[in-house]
Amino acid sequence: MSRPLYQLKAEFFKTLGHPSRIRVLELLSERDHSVAEMLPEVGIEPAHLSQQLAVLRRANLVVSRKEGSGVYYSLTSPDVAELLRMTRSILTGMLSGQAELLEDLRASARGDGADTPAR
Repeated sequence: MSRPLYQLKAEFFKTLGHPSRIRVLELLSERDHSVAEMLPEVGIEPAHLSQQLAVLRRANLVVSRKEGSGVYYSLTSPDVAELLRMTRSILTGMLSGQAELLEDLRASARGDGADTPAR
């Protein structure tokens, strides 16, 4: 019996649920990168980066290729980069809504009357 789609989606998002993996995917959304190029950008130990890349490879989100003595990684699909762009857009909308609420609360605290009903 196959698993329901919502379970597969949850597992997919769980795979994305690590800041280092997101950073790797962001970098690979720009262009292919070697491990050496990613290390300073991701800011974790080489062994940890290798572990995170292995998780992304197993999830079929990235692929690797050997060039000379280096290993280069790339996204398996441009849809991954699009997902990251959409996520940024969603977060921007959420945070701007929170910023507006915060400004309303500050105005209310100053006594601007923003929360006083009109008569």
